[in-house]
Amino acid sequence: MIILKIYEPYLGLYGVKKNKTSLFPLPETQRDCLRLLIVNMANAVSGMQVDDDCKLKFLELKSKRNHRYILFKIEGQQVVVEKLGRPDESYEDFTNSLPPEECRYAVFDFDFTTDENVQKSKIFFIAWSPESSRVRMKMVYASSKDRFKRELDGIQVELQATDPSEMSLDTIKARAF
Repeated sequence: MIILKIYEPYLGLYGVKKNKTSLFPLPETQRDCLRLLIVNMANAVSGMQVDDDCKLKFLELKSKRNHRYILFKIEGQQVVVEKLGRPDESYEDFTNSLPPEECRYAVFDFDFTTDENVQKSKIFFIAWSPESSRVRMKMVYASSKDRFKRELDGIQVELQATDPSEMSLDTIKARAF
């Protein structure tokens, strides 16, 4: 219940106050449910760990270019590697590997040629949160994103997408330049 004490000042925003009076009174059972939800969400976010394999595979993508992309997912209280894309896979292969109803983090190594005919590469961090995914899943992924991204040193472009059109190849190209 220590975490609840931290969040008590904010409970008033949701019609819940310590003295149980407010402009928007909630029945006792709803107050208890709201408190439990806040405590559970705080626990889920604060204890998020990043598996060492995530960092290792990212370094392989960044320096050795062993992978075209990496998909990460949250399992329990930990971010883990879900899938590795072979170096010869395309951007379309990457987008097809994203689950249509579940959130994911992804890193994509995008190769392109500039107007001056110079080969370049940019590493994209993509937070995939489709509209059809569960609200709780969206909240956990959104609140853990910055912590996870800090573990991956070398991200050059960040992109958030809720729909495949928000991360089309044209969007990626525009953000790369």
